[in-house]
Amino acid sequence: MAETLEFNDVYQEVKGSMNDGRLRLSRQGIIFKNSKTGKVDNIQAGELTEGIWRRVALGHGLKLLTKNGHVYKYDGFRESEFEKLSDFFKTHYRLELMEKDLCVKGWNWGTVKFGGQLLSFDIGDQPVFEIPLSNVSQCTTGKNEVTLEFHQNDDAEVSLMEVRFYVPPTQEDGVDPVEATGDAICIFRELQCLTPRGRYDIRIYPTFLHLHGKTFDYKIPYTTVLRLFLLPHKDQRQMFFVISLDPPIKQGQTRYHFLILLFSKDEDISLTLNMNEEEVEKRFEGRLTKNMSGSLYEMVSRVMKALVNRKITVPGNFQGHSGAQCITCSYKASSGLLYPLERGFIYVHKPPVHIRFDEISFVNFARGTTTTRSFDFEIETKQGTQYTFSSIEREEYGKLFDFVNAKKLNIKNRGLKEGMNPSYDEYADSDEDQHDAYLERMKEEGKIREENANDSSDDSGEETDESFNPGEEEEDVAEEFDSNASASSSSNEGDSDRDEKKRKQLKKAKMAKDRKSRKKPVEVKKGKDPNAPKRPMSAYMLWLNASREKIKSDHPGISITDLSKKAGEIWKGMSKEKKEEWDRKAEDARRDYEKAMKEYEGGRGESSKRDKSKKKKKVKVKMEKKSTPSRGSSSKSSSRQLSESFKSKEFVSSDESSSGENKSKKKRRRSEDSEEEELASTPPSSEDSASGSDE
Repeated sequence: MAETLEFNDVYQEVKGSMNDGRLRLSRQGIIFKNSKTGKVDNIQAGELTEGIWRRVALGHGLKLLTKNGHVYKYDGFRESEFEKLSDFFKTHYRLELMEKDLCVKGWNWGTVKFGGQLLSFDIGDQPVFEIPLSNVSQCTTGKNEVTLEFHQNDDAEVSLMEVRFYVPPTQEDGVDPVEATGDAICIFRELQCLTPRGRYDIRIYPTFLHLHGKTFDYKIPYTTVLRLFLLPHKDQRQMFFVISLDPPIKQGQTRYHFLILLFSKDEDISLTLNMNEEEVEKRFEGRLTKNMSGSLYEMVSRVMKALVNRKITVPGNFQGHSGAQCITCSYKASSGLLYPLERGFIYVHKPPVHIRFDEISFVNFARGTTTTRSFDFEIETKQGTQYTFSSIEREEYGKLFDFVNAKKLNIKNRGLKEGMNPSYDEYADSDEDQHDAYLERMKEEGKIREENANDSSDDSGEETDESFNPGEEEEDVAEEFDSNASASSSSNEGDSDRDEKKRKQLKKAKMAKDRKSRKKPVEVKKGKDPNAPKRPMSAYMLWLNASREKIKSDHPGISITDLSKKAGEIWKGMSKEKKEEWDRKAEDARRDYEKAMKEYEGGRGESSKRDKSKKKKKVKVKMEKKSTPSRGSSSKSSSRQLSESFKSKEFVSSDESSSGENKSKKKRRRSEDSEEEELASTPPSSEDSASGSDE
């Protein structure tokens, strides 16, 4: 006879869903490993009490019952494997593998039997269906009727949510069989519950606890309790008792994964269990006594710990800035308390969140979005879920960072925190010490937008610059205006209106030009000379440029930020001898830069002189081109002669000195105009250009 039997593609029925896996039978017991989750179920051979072979939807199935009332179901066997399994059970487990088929008559009346953690509806000796009591979320009673509500199965497309049993009335003893539910071990009256909100009576039964409120009732089997937490409130006057549930209790479409009770430390109670002392000693082995007294939260937590058989988690040695073992913060839209535990974080109370350390991918410390007096603490899990706890006081930063660092959690922005004191001033400037690629990109885009804006403003102002130029040409415009004014004085009043409009236009143009000239020193930045020597690179940058391709080849698909981090780690771990080689190269580059800079500074003076002379010639030619409008030079000279020949008496008598100055300016300007015309009409020879450059 073989010592072991192995079966692949076996399905285990758990909470209404079928999980694929591998089943292995050995002399010591039965082991099932889930292919999806990797979870292993181990059933010792001495715990088996019954084995049933029956036909199911997926071929044939095996149902196993243990001494502690647990039921295990495995489907997917072939009919030919029955003899092999039956012989193995007889030889190693000394059990008879019985064949018992399900009843398929379709009748809807029969007998309800409870066996361990299983409810069985039987017709005769054959079961019709079985319901694991762990799947029942709530049980409500009516007149001759019992309603069972089930936890919703997220893995199934269609879930059974409710089953109703009709119990006919009996004439015996006048007792309604619906109400025969058994006696509670103890009852806690009017406890304040935060989720679900309200005041409930908690009735403690051997296998479940019952929450009885004014509106809703909840039945919570102890098998659905995952963890128990006892957390002190920040005010040191209240206590939270948190019960983690899976599957959660449900009311309508609302699910409650946590049951949170709030107690006052000053509230005491005397409790007497509804059991005799022998039963208490036998069942709880000294963990509970028949008569107990103390604080209410201590009694509730003590009873729950003994019945659920779970440890109670309390905060570790974390202590915040205020001396409390928690941190005040906000999650989503509500304010609450974040408790750093020895193996995770828990937030209470709306909505409650529990995050284990082994679920965390990394944490991040971020600036507060609304004020600089607080910061945000972000947690991202390995599944990609992100939790942001905001509005944490800045004084809590140092304590929280030290705690996270001591737990060896991956800190996303660790570079910002190294060498920092928990003082807020250094924390406020921490982002400036770290290279932020996103910030640099935003700065570059801002520069480009600013340059485009300057270019567009320069282009839009070219026409006004050509039509109205300050300086020398401004006087030309004024002369033309004066000539028109003199002509209009002898004509009619309509010309004077046009002159007034021209005067206003000139004034507006001049004001716009003044505004532009005032803005230019602020907006226009001095460009960098492309001929100037480039600054030398540091030893690290020289090494990085030489090693970048090698790092990319060693780590295909690495991002730019990860490459920078990896390069920093390699450089930090490099030996001193290897770094000296790059230090020498950096020193040589620095000497070459200083030498080139001296040559550049010496030659820049001469080149600046030549550039100035060239600019003068270019400006003169450009001004000459702009000063040649559609009107000919004859019309311009005639307007000047007309303005000189005609002077009104009031104009002459008001200021003779100014008119004399105007005449001298006009003479100088005419001489300059003639010189500009000669320069424009006659191109400079090579000798002239050489002599001009020498000057």
